[in-house]
Amino acid sequence: MTEAYKRLVHDAHQSQLVLDSKPRIRVGTAICGQAAGALEVFDSLRNLSDSKSGNIIVSEVGCIGLCYAEPIVDIQYPGGPRVFYARVTPETITPLNFPHDLKGILPLATLGEPGLPGVPDLTNLPMMKYQVRIALRNAGHIDPGDLNQYIASGGYQALDKALSGMSPEEIQEEVASSRLRGRGGAAFPTSTKWRFLTGSPTSNKYILCNAEEGDPGAFNDKGILESDPHTLIEGMILAGYATGASLGIVFIRHGHRSPIERTQRALDQAYEAGLLGANILGSSFSFEAEVSLVGESYVSGEETALMEAVEGKRAMPRFRPPFPAAVGVWGKPSNINNIKTLSYIPEIVSKGGEWFASIGTEKSTGTAILCLSGNIQRPGMVEVPMGISLRDVIEGNGGGVPDGSDLKLLQTGGPLGGVLTNKKLDIPLDFDAMAQAGAILGSGGIIIADNTTCTVDLTRLLVAFCQYESCGKCFPCRLGTTHLLEILERMCRFESRSGDWDLLDVVGKGMASASLCGHGQLGYNPVQSAKDYFSQEFIAHMEDKRCTTGGCTGYFITPERSRR
Repeated sequence: MTEAYKRLVHDAHQSQLVLDSKPRIRVGTAICGQAAGALEVFDSLRNLSDSKSGNIIVSEVGCIGLCYAEPIVDIQYPGGPRVFYARVTPETITPLNFPHDLKGILPLATLGEPGLPGVPDLTNLPMMKYQVRIALRNAGHIDPGDLNQYIASGGYQALDKALSGMSPEEIQEEVASSRLRGRGGAAFPTSTKWRFLTGSPTSNKYILCNAEEGDPGAFNDKGILESDPHTLIEGMILAGYATGASLGIVFIRHGHRSPIERTQRALDQAYEAGLLGANILGSSFSFEAEVSLVGESYVSGEETALMEAVEGKRAMPRFRPPFPAAVGVWGKPSNINNIKTLSYIPEIVSKGGEWFASIGTEKSTGTAILCLSGNIQRPGMVEVPMGISLRDVIEGNGGGVPDGSDLKLLQTGGPLGGVLTNKKLDIPLDFDAMAQAGAILGSGGIIIADNTTCTVDLTRLLVAFCQYESCGKCFPCRLGTTHLLEILERMCRFESRSGDWDLLDVVGKGMASASLCGHGQLGYNPVQSAKDYFSQEFIAHMEDKRCTTGGCTGYFITPERSRR
């Protein structure tokens, strides 16, 4: 252990002793909590704490994953268990219920499930079943704005281990033995990508962290940055050390205020503590890092379009070759990694690649961080081992479809992913198995639909998103998504033309073979999978002029730009 890290650990433990000596209240203020009113709850609790002369510590934490129960507040006596409360409102917090000893502070209904209140690790909650938390290990437990809490939880231990006793080649070997695959959608082996960058001889190389995350139904990248930004920063520094890079850029979608602010604050703290900048932890290794924002552009999540956006240009994909590892941002060799991918690195370095590879399956190791939304009992975010079945996640963690309805389909991997029928619930969470079923794991978003959902109309919505978000640089995507949308809109209006069924295939295959980037290449995925699994619904719209769910009324307003 370096002397610099010893000092940081000492300071962190001293700070933790102060926290542990007083009654403590944590409030989940991630985006899901904010949407439910968590900031108002936090302000109310902080005001009451101030009235007690600072004898009670009220702090913000990120999302613990139980989004359906927000705002969540938990209270802990010194040395005692944490007691959790759900759906807290300012009206349920009054001075009369706030005695000095905290008894009876929140006369609320609890989460209403076994294990609460009084279970500090939440393992008895159904939504926590099956979970193995690696990237989310600190989410909901530490204050994302407090570096000391991260260090007291083992943070930056991996960086200290690397800089004090491991060569860059040894770091790469650990990542290779972990068999980690990228979590941004392509599932490309991380060690292979890193070695491409290592092979570039120049000293000016960049690590880009992609948190564009524009997929409807995906919020795990934002969840990490809101809950534990230092785990991403530590992973980014380790990636820089392993590849010889000198600068890290965290690329965040503009408008996501909380992830942006918390990441910037974490970067500032890392610089102040000597964890970023020159001669990190007294070593000869130097690494800089910054946040870069992008406008509302879904295509900017594509790696070359991301680099264009970082350079201040319109987010449009570049022709390849040259590839980013040779000519990247500002013409320098660059690696683009997803936030989730880099957030695994500290634990891989600390515990070893073989440990990570022991979780999951042979070709899909580690965990999957999934976002559950739609018609589901318990929407939220879970981290489960790869190889677990979709059924275990949907029914076990998520509680299945509410109100006695039947699950009809899953939409996975964002708008470029596929539509899966309920008959595919037993396939494993595995990159290759998902692809064989006609879907992708992608960003980890899973949207659940019941029998009231019209598959044709859902497919139209997905294609409408893809058409709107096309950057327009290549015509197979620009015109192809427009034609697909026009055909699907005709179907929803019961005005299909002869040959529309086959025309979908002609247009979609042309997009897949000729588009410049994944937006057009994968844009036909939702249509193809929906046709494969729900052909009878399409036939009913085209031939019988009816919607089997009653969702399509025959009246549909086509946007002007789609009519052209």
